[in-house]
Amino acid sequence: MVNFVKYRRFYYLFSALLILGGIVAMLISTQTYRERSIVRLSIDFIGGALFQLEFEPVPGQVPGRLTGAAIQQAFTSAGLTDVTAQQVGIGETYRWQVRANFGDDSAEQIEAIAKNLTELGQQLNLSFDAQRFRENFSEVSPVVGNEVTNAALVATAVASALVLLWIVLAFRNLKHAFRYGVTALIAMVHDVLVMLGAMSLMGLIAGWEADALFLTAVLTVVGYSVQDTIVVFDRIRENDVRHRGEPYELIVNRSLLETIQRSLMTQIAVGFVLVALLLLTSGSIQQFVGILLVGLLSGSYSSIFIAVPLLVSWENGEIPFVNRAAKRQAAAA
Repeated sequence: MVNFVKYRRFYYLFSALLILGGIVAMLISTQTYRERSIVRLSIDFIGGALFQLEFEPVPGQVPGRLTGAAIQQAFTSAGLTDVTAQQVGIGETYRWQVRANFGDDSAEQIEAIAKNLTELGQQLNLSFDAQRFRENFSEVSPVVGNEVTNAALVATAVASALVLLWIVLAFRNLKHAFRYGVTALIAMVHDVLVMLGAMSLMGLIAGWEADALFLTAVLTVVGYSVQDTIVVFDRIRENDVRHRGEPYELIVNRSLLETIQRSLMTQIAVGFVLVALLLLTSGSIQQFVGILLVGLLSGSYSSIFIAVPLLVSWENGEIPFVNRAAKRQAAAA
């Protein structure tokens, strides 16, 4: 019988390195963005206006080099403030995403921006669809952005508390039922940190922004990961009765082996669908699917290689400053 639990320290080390890399990306992000945020935030959270710009080379002419500074100048000269321009895509592209704050007369400023961008395009042998620009932009007030941010934090905190309470109640007949809730919560936090790290990294590399869909992805993965963890925990509960007297580590490893195939097959099936969507979509939907895929992989890993082995580490007193009595018993044995 393969002993997966035996190598738990390697699992912990891999997760620590993965999360550490994400933390580095988040620290870099705080020094990169004006909001000092750990990920690049969309207007859903910080408020403001979001513009999608797309220029096209004029047939038969050599296009000039379009820069972010030139685009920012087109907006600031129209009276907008806090302007940031981000190139969309990798390599030579004429698609840009601009965030800014309007002044007192947004309608007049839109006309001024359209005029400035059209003139900029003419100078660089690029065509610009001013009418499409006027019709396609998003605006969110700072008040609404703050409300979305607060709702996101509250939703995550409430979900965490309910998960802990529900697992403790569901496994109340087992010894140390509280441990099951705590380890499931740790696995959930692991997944959230991995997703934040991935979003922060992609924000720096490709300009991905955390919006309402990102929050949806996080909460979806939280539920998915907890459900996968509970499947293994439930088998541990059954085997604890069926194989009473066996060492706890053996019971846990047996339960893991009995459920791992089902868990992996389910995750692989969902993964195929997400990969297909990732390849066929674009924009915010592609970002949503990409982060969801990262969360799915992290959730599969944490359910099998973090939450379950942590139960054994806790039982054996291997966790610093936790369960010292169990540590003394393990040393005496």
